[in-house]
Amino acid sequence: MVDTADKKVERDTCESFCFDSEKVERVKAKVEEVVGVEMIFKALSDATRLKITYALTLEEELCVCDVANIIGSTTATASHHLRLLRNMGLAKYRKEGKLVFYSLKDDHVHQLVSIAMVHAKEGVAVG
Repeated sequence: MVDTADKKVERDTCESFCFDSEKVERVKAKVEEVVGVEMIFKALSDATRLKITYALTLEEELCVCDVANIIGSTTATASHHLRLLRNMGLAKYRKEGKLVFYSLKDDHVHQLVSIAMVHAKEGVAVG
């Protein structure tokens, strides 16, 4: 704690620089495994794409027209976001006649979004 003009300011950094070299080297090697994972979070960081992905956790599959109505957009906009989710490996699609149906690529995507929703509902992520 630092006292500045009768105000106590709590520091959130170390006051002296030291580190555990064994721990740092062990973790540093593992941290490199994160390469590419940021793309998943980048895709889900867009509110529209997150809404679409969440909608796909609630229904096994939705056609582009369903998605457009759910998010309140044109089918072109919905299609654009769905295509991006597909290209990012988060969604898959199938054609049935003139309709295109989307679903989540696998259960991992479902789990990610579901856990994030639980976390947000707990109030931890709000703010």
